[in-house]
Amino acid sequence: MSVPSPFTYVSDPKNLPEIWPSLVEVKDVKDLPEHVGSTYNWTYKMAGMRFEGTTEVTEFVPNKRTVVKDHGAIEGTRTILLQPENGSTKYTTIVEYTIPTPLLGKLAERLIVKLNEHEGETVLANLKTRMET
Repeated sequence: MSVPSPFTYVSDPKNLPEIWPSLVEVKDVKDLPEHVGSTYNWTYKMAGMRFEGTTEVTEFVPNKRTVVKDHGAIEGTRTILLQPENGSTKYTTIVEYTIPTPLLGKLAERLIVKLNEHEGETVLANLKTRMET
């Protein structure tokens, strides 16, 4: 069995729980042929609390760029960029999100930001391992 390209792998939301530890579940995937407008529902665990929402693909440039909007308990935008670099692939994720502060409280906000930064590093390490295996 061959390993898909990094872009193909991360573009399939069913693969995300495999590399993203706090992403508990992805379901109800509706994948459209051109990808823009595709959606899926998710459950995410942060600081011991579960959050649910929906993600919609708003931009899709094959093998280069994907932009998704998250709606629900955590609102945000994620941009994934992939670029060839020295015989490998440079993977960049830009994440803008709103922490549900009323649920977590202002004091917890800084801790959540740190946890999410660590989570991002873990996702990248897991993706690297998956692509190299």
